[in-house]
Amino acid sequence: MSLLVVGSIALDTVKTPVEEHTDLMGGSASYAALG
Repeated sequence: MSLLVVGSIALDTVKTPVEEHTDLMGGSASYAALG
């Protein structure tokens, strides 16, 4: 079975009061493909 996923792929930065993570994979296409 084949599936075509169309959407965005981006590098995200997540900041919390105690940590910061940069260059995390984000975007709707990567979320849909992994979910």
